[in-house]
Amino acid sequence: LVQAMKELDIEGLRKRSEADAALSERVAEDSTRAFLLQSLDLKSDPPRWRLNLDVLAEEMHKILSWPAVEGRYQGRVLFISGGGSDYVLPDHRPVIKGYFPAARFVKIPGAGHWLHAEKPREFESTIAVWLGAGN
Repeated sequence: LVQAMKELDIEGLRKRSEADAALSERVAEDSTRAFLLQSLDLKSDPPRWRLNLDVLAEEMHKILSWPAVEGRYQGRVLFISGGGSDYVLPDHRPVIKGYFPAARFVKIPGAGHWLHAEKPREFESTIAVWLGAGN
């Protein structure tokens, strides 16, 4: 995604719809493009990305990896993921439980990575139940 953003010719773009159409050649999912294009500043002259795409590309391996940390958090923790997301997989649960022994996991069907935007009501009700259960 970062590479697609870097390679997008944004000079001369005036409308977000133009950027969306151009980015659709590399990024098929509408919601992903909408998320990425929030960081495009078309009012700037020339248009620019608000993100430092070079640093993101260079450091992506760190962003996507699990940090090596010591310690454990014994309190309640809820991991919420979208059913269509691969961010929190069943294979990850033993490692997560090593750091957060009281962790619970919930998947929201029909949501991807940005489940709070894709399924806001389901996300909200999941949080409400979780917070209510802690009282």
